[in-house]
Amino acid sequence: MRRLIGTIIASMISVAGLSMMTAPQAGAAMMQASSAQVGRQTSVPYGWVDFCQRYRNQCPDNMLPATDIALNPSDFAEISRVNHMVNQSIQPVTDEDHWHKVDQWDLPMDGRGDCEDYALLKRKLLIEKGFPRQALLITVVRDEHNEGHAILTMVTDHGDFVLDNLHDSIKPWSRTGYRFIKRQSQQNPNVWVHIEGAAKVAVVASNN
Repeated sequence: MRRLIGTIIASMISVAGLSMMTAPQAGAAMMQASSAQVGRQTSVPYGWVDFCQRYRNQCPDNMLPATDIALNPSDFAEISRVNHMVNQSIQPVTDEDHWHKVDQWDLPMDGRGDCEDYALLKRKLLIEKGFPRQALLITVVRDEHNEGHAILTMVTDHGDFVLDNLHDSIKPWSRTGYRFIKRQSQQNPNVWVHIEGAAKVAVVASNN
């Protein structure tokens, strides 16, 4: 597995040379965002439960205090690079075509995946770079076509931002055009919480 991750990272680094954001450029790109309001505990997506059976080290069950990223231009640049590199290195494919399943969350070890796989890899790489897991939350939304979609929410002292496989730019959560449904708790990634104002709908995030 380590060699496969290394192959993916090497591919990402080669792409990154084409579009490297410097810290000053990142500082200019940084903006203030609002923070999403989360509420009651809600159902855990089956895809996450199944993923955790295969990648237990990615799903620690210990409680940690909620922690936001103290965002600065250097960190924003690094996070932007990871977002861009993963987007450019993974070939989009549906779970039906990839796994012959309706919904399977996985790390894109073979360089192919759908929306939640991009988000899972970004989360893994950013945690390995030292960013707190409590601030990197897999999030389920409805997109502009009312289809299920998964993204990575980054919780910071500048507000909540979205890392999305459909866009290389990091956006404030409120400017995505998405309807936010639920996301991981900051304290425990195996607990999911409802995002206030979202309708009660069942979402399968497997199509993008």
